Amino acid sequence: MTGPVLAVDQGTSGTKALVVCPERGVLGSGFAAVRPRALPGGLAEADPAELYDSVVEAGRRALAEAREPVAALGLANQGETVLAWDPATGRPLTEALVWHDRRAAELCAELAPHDAELRELTGLPVDPYFAAPKMAWIRRNLTREGVVTTSDAWLVHRLTGAYVTDAATAGRTQLLDLDRAAWSPRALDLHGLSGERLPEVVDNAGPVGTTTAFGPELPVTGLAVDQQAALLAQHITGPGGVKCTYGTGAFLLAHTGATPRRGDSGLVSCVAWRLAEDTAYCLDGQVYTAASAVSWLTGLGVLGGAADLDPVGATVPDSGGVAFVPALAGLAAPWWRGDLRGSLTGLGLDTTAGHLVRALCEGIAAQVAELADAAARDLGTPLDALRVDGGLTRSALLMQTQADLLQRPVEVSALPDATALGAGALARLGAEPGLTVADALPDWQPAAVHEPRIGADEAAERRAAFRREVAALLDRTPA
Repeated sequence: MTGPVLAVDQGTSGTKALVVCPERGVLGSGFAAVRPRALPGGLAEADPAELYDSVVEAGRRALAEAREPVAALGLANQGETVLAWDPATGRPLTEALVWHDRRAAELCAELAPHDAELRELTGLPVDPYFAAPKMAWIRRNLTREGVVTTSDAWLVHRLTGAYVTDAATAGRTQLLDLDRAAWSPRALDLHGLSGERLPEVVDNAGPVGTTTAFGPELPVTGLAVDQQAALLAQHITGPGGVKCTYGTGAFLLAHTGATPRRGDSGLVSCVAWRLAEDTAYCLDGQVYTAASAVSWLTGLGVLGGAADLDPVGATVPDSGGVAFVPALAGLAAPWWRGDLRGSLTGLGLDTTAGHLVRALCEGIAAQVAELADAAARDLGTPLDALRVDGGLTRSALLMQTQADLLQRPVEVSALPDATALGAGALARLGAEPGLTVADALPDWQPAAVHEPRIGADEAAERRAAFRREVAALLDRTPA
């Protein structure tokens, strides 16, 4: 069986790398921070060089800690972050527009008459969150030179010289024909991107090239968009399973099998992964601000960091009537109102930091509960439990609030770095033909299970109160 692999998760605020052995688990880890810039008007940029350097730095740190060779590399990426670059030299021609950047809103308004057609064709609504509107904005406003792609294609090209993107990441662009898992000429035309040289769409597991960026030559054999990598690591490999990753944002995915499920609940339909030319699909719902909302409170001096959520929240029994809709980068599914700003209501002279923390946890958990209910409606089956991963799952307060509002058990993964582990599993699959998905995945077990501690009536009342706060936001900011 393949030996250890290097698994790299290039995320919004940093890159995490693991050296993973199928028998001995994680042998080494490394992290390198990334500092995207939040700009006025909902804009967000990152320095492409910093993204690449973070991949190399984190990978080298993990290898140095493991102190043994690896057989292959798996790389997970942010999904909807885009840039223009020169394919002859690899030189970036623009900054990287981060996934939650809103500058393409005007282009999306122009595309609004084609929203239904694009939803049916690509599974995605017209929204600046997705890659194609940002790509079109770059072409219209910044440069016509080079190629314009999601960040993974540039990273892989820098590492190997190959010009590829995996099927799951391609499914986040709004340029992929969802049923065929191939580029759509019609979608390209609607976005004004006809004639663009797009990367080859490849399976999520399989050799795409080799790199010497980490030392000796290393084959790159696994590629994935971050949330789908986490779905795989959570052992959700068939229809019905649901997971949520709590990182910069919170992202809920539900596996739907070999056929895309186009529901009417506001979730998007996309590729989960393509292995040996067989495509699996999932439903996807997004909360744009989770850990980034915690960082916002930290910047205001309310918290010292995410580790303070539980001790500060424990100073009060409830939110004290404070309600927080943490739409600090807009509301995604099922509302799709990225133009909205957050709201914080019910403040008084007696409001403390603990009340704000509990209101934030309630706001995040309520949004995820809305997504979980939407997934259950589209799937036609009730949710049994929610599997969760990501940095914010270390907060027992947030996870208990999630279980209370969802009225379902919340199973916290014992593997906090699920995205990297999913990329590692794909690297193993790509390096060892004939290996099964089950054999490639690390063992899964929950580190904790949070059961609901409140009744269904109280949960319904608290969620209804959150919906009223969202409705008030929608009323104040008409589309």
